Amino acid sequence: MADDPKMRPERRDLGRLFNEVPELYDRVRPGYPDELFADLGSITGMDESSSVLEVGCGTGQATRSLAALGCSVTAVEPGVEMAALARRRLAGFGNVTVERSTFEEWDDRGGRFDVLVAASSWHWVDPSIGWRRAHDVLRPGGWMALLGHVVVRRPGEPEVYAETADLHERFCPGNPGWGHPPLEDDVRATDEGWGLVDDPGGLFGPTIVRWYPTVQWLNGDGFADLLRSTSLYRRLDRDVREPLLDALAERIRTRMGDRASRRYLSALRVGQRAE
Repeated sequence: MADDPKMRPERRDLGRLFNEVPELYDRVRPGYPDELFADLGSITGMDESSSVLEVGCGTGQATRSLAALGCSVTAVEPGVEMAALARRRLAGFGNVTVERSTFEEWDDRGGRFDVLVAASSWHWVDPSIGWRRAHDVLRPGGWMALLGHVVVRRPGEPEVYAETADLHERFCPGNPGWGHPPLEDDVRATDEGWGLVDDPGGLFGPTIVRWYPTVQWLNGDGFADLLRSTSLYRRLDRDVREPLLDALAERIRTRMGDRASRRYLSALRVGQRAE
């Protein structure tokens, strides 16, 4: 399942959850399609003269694509190890600076930006602070862009959670996070607003929403590693998580031919700063 803000741990635990496994996170988490960044540039007018603030850059997956557009990128990341890995991954880009901080506590030093981007991270920002800060650090006419992935399914396809429901219930009974991902067509119908995060009120104009279908194919061990990088599984006690994921990997090997799909709709949601 995707990281769900309705089931998120306390925000103060975010750095610990993902900071434990930065290399794993960087290796297994899906990136964003080139078409998404092309559309982001087209919608916002982003070019080499633009300044971009990225909130929650993680290991720099989306940052690399932003930097490749030629714009100046300031990336803010709360996790010590995640930020350190991002700096290493982005060392070849002279137009990127990585700063370690939460967005809520980050010192903007009076800087103002043309575009603010948050890739699979905005639901970790305190909405009572984040939306107003985003508005204030953007120049007049600036743009807010939320990128994310929604795990989806299509009717009739073999699906890992259906094949492993008994294992989840055996090792971690009653967890509300288990269950089928939503159908792709149902998710495509939710093409208004900012998705699952809190609404910003009148701080930003109407959203432009674009969807980009992608698929990851993974063997049993790869699927288990992918789940190890997500908050839903990272917050489980190790003595629950590891036997569960070992059993899940074995189930994929024996029942699914050691090849399972993880289907996504990558989302781009963009809105312009209201004056």
